[in-house]
Amino acid sequence: MRRQIMIGLMAVLLLGAFLVGKELKKYVYSDWIQEAEAKEKKVIVLDSGHGGSDPGKVGIGDVLEKDLNLEIALKTQKQLEKAGYKVVMTRTADEGLKRNGKEAGKTEDMRARVEIMNREKPALVVSIHQNSYPQSNVKGAQVFYYSHSKEGEKAAVTIQKALKKLDENNTREAKDNDTYYLLRKTEVPAVIVECGFLTNPEEAKKLQEESYQKQVAELICEGVKDYLDHSASTTYN
Repeated sequence: MRRQIMIGLMAVLLLGAFLVGKELKKYVYSDWIQEAEAKEKKVIVLDSGHGGSDPGKVGIGDVLEKDLNLEIALKTQKQLEKAGYKVVMTRTADEGLKRNGKEAGKTEDMRARVEIMNREKPALVVSIHQNSYPQSNVKGAQVFYYSHSKEGEKAAVTIQKALKKLDENNTREAKDNDTYYLLRKTEVPAVIVECGFLTNPEEAKKLQEESYQKQVAELICEGVKDYLDHSASTTYN
């Protein structure tokens, strides 16, 4: 009888040790998986153009480009993080980038932004801006890239395709531009997204609406995800 009790206790102890070990293994394995997934997370740098003493373009009704850039960039950040990307913001408030504790001038501000982009070595840089034109009838989102960057071109074309869902009549295509400092100086794929024209009454009004800003952000995220999912390489060319 005593022997049977001892055997029963041993069985219980062995079963307990097995279950504890199994549970511990599950947690260790889970932690390992999470750590591996974190390492695999692609980094996106989101640049909200202008800020602080630099308003950018001033549109109809005195709407400031810097404000819309930030609103859309913050919404895009949420969408990208929700999709599993690590997002680095060049700014998260109404301020220009700083040097030595003070707001940098325009040239220094641009250099500071590019320094962040090159230091982080992201899979993609997306710089958010708004457009303008002398004729008020001109409208439509458009994405720009550096002509010497094949990956930048791929990203721009993909994001442009997504943004066309904002307006089925938008015939604009992704376009190369070698004059933008940011596009020329980044060592990684980069695009500039001009979300719309502040000089067009209809588009300027929409860009100030939170629901429209969210839609723009969702489509930028969609384009970024499509590019990264289908691009054979994220190496700068």
